[in-house]
Amino acid sequence: MIHNLSNTQSIFGTFLAELRDVQIQKDPMRFRRNLERMAEIMAYEISKTMDFTAEKVTTPLGEANAHLLKSQPVLATILRAGLPMHQGLLNYFDKAESAFVSAYRKHSTAEDFEIHVEYMASPLIDNKTVVISDPMLATGSSMVMVYKALLKQGKPAHVYIVSAIAAPEALDYIRKHLPETVHIYVGAIDTELTAQSYIVPGLGDAGDLAYGVKC
Repeated sequence: MIHNLSNTQSIFGTFLAELRDVQIQKDPMRFRRNLERMAEIMAYEISKTMDFTAEKVTTPLGEANAHLLKSQPVLATILRAGLPMHQGLLNYFDKAESAFVSAYRKHSTAEDFEIHVEYMASPLIDNKTVVISDPMLATGSSMVMVYKALLKQGKPAHVYIVSAIAAPEALDYIRKHLPETVHIYVGAIDTELTAQSYIVPGLGDAGDLAYGVKC
């Protein structure tokens, strides 16, 4: 199931617009913070689908009824671009375990590349809820490779994918290669994917904009 937050007008759209703006992008801290804020909103939306338990909370004047999250998810992200969104999710799921996966494109030509997963640090995820964050879903192949790498740590009960911008090709690829129970939360679905697999209008290279141009 795909949840496109751009389908509803909200403050989320302002954060997305700033994320795309070439002038605002000149401030890396603001770029990272906008990714973080978008992920915070997505964490809130995801929490609505999770299981809660009824509890009583003691206040200075008595007791109050409350509904508390039954269990925290495992938050997984793709290094390095996914780190700001990971932090946004962690701000809300603040007792969550974390997983980090290094995945990158290894180009043979400008248009041909393979996805390589080089490093992973993850807790066991068997029968747990997993939220995987990556700002851009261009072809979807990185996300599928990361999902398969995480399966070495167990079979999750529920999987959510969080991304700022996705191309239709990526969504089709993910739906084809991942279980149909996976939920995908995106900030926007852009219409074009170039021959080099860059999303248009997109926003550029999220990792470079957040942390500086890599060599």
